[in-house]
Order: sequence, then C-alpha cells, then structure tokens
Amino acid sequence: MRPLVLVLLLPLLAAGVAWTTARAEPRPPRGSMTARMTCAEAMALVQREGDIMIAAGPSPERLVRDRNQCELSEISELRFVPTRDNPQCPIGYRCREPGFEEWNW
Repeated sequence: MRPLVLVLLLPLLAAGVAWTTARAEPRPPRGSMTARMTCAEAMALVQREGDIMIAAGPSPERLVRDRNQCELSEISELRFVPTRDNPQCPIGYRCREPGFEEWNW
C-alpha cells in the first residue's frame, strides 16, 4: 500500500514545487518604461499587475497597488515617478519597514 501512495503523491509534490518556484521568480525591472507612459497608463499597470519592479535609481524598487501587497510588519508609502505627462505621478506604494519613531506605542 505504501509504494502505491508514494507513486500517487510524488507527481503532486513535484507539481507543487514547480508551481511555487515559478511564482517566486522575480519579474525584470521596468526601468524607464514609465517615462514613456502617461500617468494614467502607469497607474493602470500597477493596478492590473498588483506589484511591479521599476529601476528607480541605483537599485530596482517594488511598487504595489495597496497595503495588502505588503508584509504584516511593513507600512506602505506613496511613491511618485516621472511619466510622459506628469513629473510627479503617484503610481503606487512602496512597502518598507517602519523606523523606531514611526511605531504607534
């Protein structure tokens, strides 16, 4: 009986590992792509995708559509990026750990 159970469970386990690995692969940064978009298009991209990576400065930055995309210990901070029609487009939020002074004691 045990070999039969193992034969049936191993493909399911392998499929689960493959799915988890595929979901964990990071998406490439979207760099200066926002500079070619309108503000409405960039905001719609974040809303549609849920989270995106953009190359903002020296390192890529993850922007999310709302606080639900952040970890429980993180806070969301509104981020602005330059777009074709708006140099300060409120595209989405950045998740970050709060500093000591920001904790609500």
